[in-house]
Amino acid sequence: MAKQRTISKETEVEGVGLHTANPARIRFKPAGENHGIVFVRKDLEGSPSIGVLPENVLFNLSFFRRTSLGNNGVEIHTVEHLMAALCGLEIDNLIIEIDNIEVPGLDGSAKDFVDALLKAGIYEQAEERHCFSLREAVFVEEEGASIVAIPSNDFKISYTLSYPGIPALETGYLEYLISSNTFSDSFAGARTFCLEEEAGDLQGKGLGKGASYRNTLVVGKRGVVKNKLRFPDEFVRHKILDLMGDFYLLGTSLKAHIIAIRSGHFLNLKLLKKIYQQKLRASRSAIKLNYTPAEGKQLDTEAVMRVLPHRPPFLFVDKIIDLEEGKRCVGIKNLTINDYFFKGHFPQRPVMPGVLVIEAMAQVGGVMMLSLAQNRGKLAYFMAANNVKFRKPVLPGDQLVLEVKAVRIKAKTGHVHAEALVEDKLVAEADLMFALS
Repeated sequence: MAKQRTISKETEVEGVGLHTANPARIRFKPAGENHGIVFVRKDLEGSPSIGVLPENVLFNLSFFRRTSLGNNGVEIHTVEHLMAALCGLEIDNLIIEIDNIEVPGLDGSAKDFVDALLKAGIYEQAEERHCFSLREAVFVEEEGASIVAIPSNDFKISYTLSYPGIPALETGYLEYLISSNTFSDSFAGARTFCLEEEAGDLQGKGLGKGASYRNTLVVGKRGVVKNKLRFPDEFVRHKILDLMGDFYLLGTSLKAHIIAIRSGHFLNLKLLKKIYQQKLRASRSAIKLNYTPAEGKQLDTEAVMRVLPHRPPFLFVDKIIDLEEGKRCVGIKNLTINDYFFKGHFPQRPVMPGVLVIEAMAQVGGVMMLSLAQNRGKLAYFMAANNVKFRKPVLPGDQLVLEVKAVRIKAKTGHVHAEALVEDKLVAEADLMFALS
């Protein structure tokens, strides 16, 4: 698993806000494990803080064309490019001190933030990164724009750009698998843009006061005005940059495929809210096992394969999260639509075959029995499966929690009771008998 990250030492940037033109200085400070990303308004009495969390996102139509955070009357505006930099560099824990209400726009991209953070150094911490894997698709649309998130093993964004009548923006499509290895060179430098015909109207509404031809690509019918593109497809790259920043407000990394058509900040954040609601439901219904996993009681896939003879595609245990040798074992199997059995077992309404749920429970039982010193190197063969009950279907996107308890373990036989759960609900159970040899 990937580890949490912060920076090695303090660093700072300064500039003016794109919308307010207020001068602002930001100081980045390292933060401890599980601290998260927190803004601190140093210009206000008491230096109030705002955590980067979905509940602090401001859904105010007057804040359109930017992403803003607020808590208890304290606000921070235009955070998206900075958040994209943190997403792209996979920084989890950071203190961001700022002395004004808006993050400086700098050159209109995430590049200067990335350069400053890389100069400070990225420090890998001991704790594993927090990540939310989307469990089911969510979707929003509005006035010809739409955005959907579907479950995925990675964080990927597909964006379609469409501004009819503007040749430079008429169409564009790009897909990006988010990676810290490619972000700095491929996306960090993509700058914000606006249409030449709307620039005056935006400033009339009090926006874009700090914008210039240097930090904003102004697009007219003949192309970019008084500037040059850094990438041939810089506009769609910037839209992906904005999406990265908006979705990093989830407070954790995300595994999902985001597919957007003409989406902007407001629609992005509406989808973020739906993803957050799903995350809360998953958290509330998360399996509550009455133990605290201790060092040495957890096994990753490689360790599991040193105990069991099974190999993909017939290995149904991703990891062991608790192990009491010869007594109790808890394993995890994360299911995706790409698992081979879904392709043939009711393709129109995919369901994990019940016999494979039993097999997954049996493999966890095998880990428990074969982890005993006297049983290492042996094989566990099925003798019987009794009292088998299937209570709910197991679907793509489910996380199968497999808990096995020993009933009786002897030198040559084993008897266990096994249960499979999804979101704290029992989906299957059985009494399993094994022969050890």
